[in-house]
Amino acid sequence: MRLLWPAALAFLLQGALAATPARRYYNTYDYYAIEYHPHSSLAPLGDVLQSLGVELVEKAGELENMWLVRTIKQTHTFSERDEPRDHVLERFKILQARANSPLSIRSDDADARRIVNSVRYLSRQELRQRVKRAPPPKPPNDDDQTLSRAVATRLGIQDPLFDKQWHLVNNEFPEHMMNATPVWEMGFTGKGIISSLVDDGLDYTSDDLAGNFVRLITTFYECTLSSLLDKDADDSYDFNDHEALPTPKNFDDHHGTRCAGQVAAVKNDVCGVGIAYESKVAGVRILSGPISDVDEAAALNYGFHNVSIYSCSWGPPDNGQSMEGPGYLIKKAVVNGINSGRGGKGSIFVFASGNGAAQGDQCNFDGYTNSIYSVTVAAIDYKGMHPYYSEACAANMIVAYSSGGGQHIVTTDKGKDTCATTHGGTSAAAPNAVGVFALALQARPDLSWRDVQHLCVETARVVNPDDLDWEKTAAGRMYSYKYGYGALDAYAFVKAAQTWSLVKPQTWLSTETIQVNDGKMDSAGNFTGGQWIGAEGVTSKMTITQQMLAGNNFEKLEHINVKVWIRHTRRGDVEVELVSPHGVKSVLASKRQFDADSTGFPGWTFMSVKHWGENPIGDWTIHVSDQNEPEKNNGSFLGWNMMLWGSAIDPDKTREYEVPHLEIDVLPPTEAPMRPIIPSASATKQHPKPTSHLPEDHGTKEGENSKPAFDGRTSATASPSASSTGINPTPDEGWFADMSNLISNQKWFFGATALVILFGIGAGVFFYLRRRKQRRAATGYGRLGPEEMSMSGLGGSHGVSGGGSGRTRELYDAFGEVSDDDDEYADENTGLTRPQPPGRSMEGLGFHSGFLDDEDHATTAGLTLRQEQYRDESDGTQQGKGGEEARLISPTGEHSSSTSTSGEGSWEHASTSAVA
Repeated sequence: MRLLWPAALAFLLQGALAATPARRYYNTYDYYAIEYHPHSSLAPLGDVLQSLGVELVEKAGELENMWLVRTIKQTHTFSERDEPRDHVLERFKILQARANSPLSIRSDDADARRIVNSVRYLSRQELRQRVKRAPPPKPPNDDDQTLSRAVATRLGIQDPLFDKQWHLVNNEFPEHMMNATPVWEMGFTGKGIISSLVDDGLDYTSDDLAGNFVRLITTFYECTLSSLLDKDADDSYDFNDHEALPTPKNFDDHHGTRCAGQVAAVKNDVCGVGIAYESKVAGVRILSGPISDVDEAAALNYGFHNVSIYSCSWGPPDNGQSMEGPGYLIKKAVVNGINSGRGGKGSIFVFASGNGAAQGDQCNFDGYTNSIYSVTVAAIDYKGMHPYYSEACAANMIVAYSSGGGQHIVTTDKGKDTCATTHGGTSAAAPNAVGVFALALQARPDLSWRDVQHLCVETARVVNPDDLDWEKTAAGRMYSYKYGYGALDAYAFVKAAQTWSLVKPQTWLSTETIQVNDGKMDSAGNFTGGQWIGAEGVTSKMTITQQMLAGNNFEKLEHINVKVWIRHTRRGDVEVELVSPHGVKSVLASKRQFDADSTGFPGWTFMSVKHWGENPIGDWTIHVSDQNEPEKNNGSFLGWNMMLWGSAIDPDKTREYEVPHLEIDVLPPTEAPMRPIIPSASATKQHPKPTSHLPEDHGTKEGENSKPAFDGRTSATASPSASSTGINPTPDEGWFADMSNLISNQKWFFGATALVILFGIGAGVFFYLRRRKQRRAATGYGRLGPEEMSMSGLGGSHGVSGGGSGRTRELYDAFGEVSDDDDEYADENTGLTRPQPPGRSMEGLGFHSGFLDDEDHATTAGLTLRQEQYRDESDGTQQGKGGEEARLISPTGEHSSSTSTSGEGSWEHASTSAVA
């Protein structure tokens, strides 16, 4: 019996860690994301991998039918003028050419068609760096602390720096604080809510965070029954170094720890307290090095069944020059979190608006902050003033308190009992909002992601009402590009949440695309046609009718997306405005002094929340102008479309939105948009540090409360309208969704736990009764025979197949007709095999160079598979998880001799290489 319990724990620990992402080795391998169409008439995934010369790594995060694959990095021999070749993408292009040939009827070309039709998306993963949005300067001044001390006494708060946390209790300007203390007195402290800090790590050893950190089991000795049954134990991960815990390692890896302290610092005798000081925090580390789209996508879904809120104080550089948004994989992950996160209520994504206002940056040039799925949070300081660094745009929803005017945010820092007194920027505004949302979710756990956004709009408090940036909307609310709908107030938000009526499901309306003067753009970004942008600018109009709303089950308006195609030699000179039927104007893009990019707007999507609650019926007008030298005809307007988002009329007729599997921004679009009614390469990148573009005087420089965000705006004038028409449905895609249930659903794990425990108890009782019976039957004491059950009889052997008699896995079983007990994840040390026809030998998984030749072949690729194992270190052999030796087989069948280490990858921003 003493042997059974450790064995059961080992089995459960293995299962608990099975879904941990594999380590990446970008110096040794090229990685690709591939979206596979699992239709019975198409090629099995194994055949697709063979044809491309790649090997399977694992499922891409929580995305259905999306896989991460890899191949040995090619050694290029070319001159300086030559472009490096991508052999995987080249092979796929050749397959596409064969598949599209109208002349060929050969079997290998038919197989090529099956393979090409099985691949919806293929993109090489290269590393990019995201930028943190925070600070470094001077400590705050000491003021009269009477009010904060009274609150501390009343609530029993002994944290030594609580009286300096002005964002909780503002002694000098009491009308300007997050107003969380009344919510604590109502009994809401965030208990039971998990927030994930997607950042540069989190110091879980800090005395201020350790008690509220959601920890992963990492060793056998930590593996107790309670920890195994803890459903929150796997919500943290390090995607930079691919380790279980998000340990901050770099000298400047303090940003995530500081943000976590704002949300959930423990009420104790260290530093200060968090807004939701009894909530839990997890850490997902992505900002300490370059990261690929597939890992960023996985990070934004990590633990999404348990995590309620994702705090994201980062984005593209805040330099007033960049225009960048999430790629296809990341968009799919965000939508996946919205549709499936938090038990279907939707993950809540909170993004900082950006710190680049001093450089003329605007948050509508950031595809993360202008997403309809983000609560975008700008900053105001302790006086309620607008800090000069906080970015303005029509996508700003609310503001929260942060640094400026001589004060900073006081919070936890990296170290056992270290405190931070110089934190700030919009990086600090976003976690303050996260803390408020955690309080509200404790009060109303059934709130959906859209309920949270509605409550932001309904309860935000207007600050600086005399500021000229405020405008009254058609729905009767005040809106500002600088402040959004106003300052987030915790008490008002939670009180409203308690009696809030849940909104109906989401629906949308996609208009047809208007081509201005036969404007076109091909897949390479080449523009033709369009209307020159002269001194008066260019105006275009489209009409929304009642019939269009009814046909799309559309009741109330929330967000608006506007997609534009604009050619211009200097992007920063272009201004884009949208005017509603009621005359409400959204400035989507204003002049940016430092943006000299000549690529224009090749299908860029803007977003506005300014029209929330407005009746959308009537003419919508877009006006595009040149704010610098319009007489020189430096650009042209080629086309645009709109997407309206809102609540449905009939909830029973709605469907979940899916990211189009091929989102190519050509003009005119090649696919009809998806209807909301149920029908009868990506590049790797380096996210800059959030503090990279935050000015050093962010906490000391005075703010302002009088200037409009965008000066010198031109008024839009009407021109002949171009009405949109009905929308054609696209086929529903992806029926093969049950493969990942065993992995994405944790119920199997708890069931296995219970079965093993019951089995152990039963076995113990059996052996005890048998031993007692034998003792009674014996005349004396004698030695019992050996136990009949070996440890191998316990089941649950998940070691890799090797030199013993372990089971093999078949590619057709893994990706075709699978049993419910098969594990969908393919570990990097697992050998993958396929059924072998008579007479075919087992060869290494790889790509045969003759497959793409013109000669006929008897099989699809002339390839076979061998049950072999591969590994990332390629200097001989290594021990797999089950102790067996594993060999790495290259796509050509050769053994690799190179080695690699973790954390490797290019720090350069590389362009996306993708075909589909």
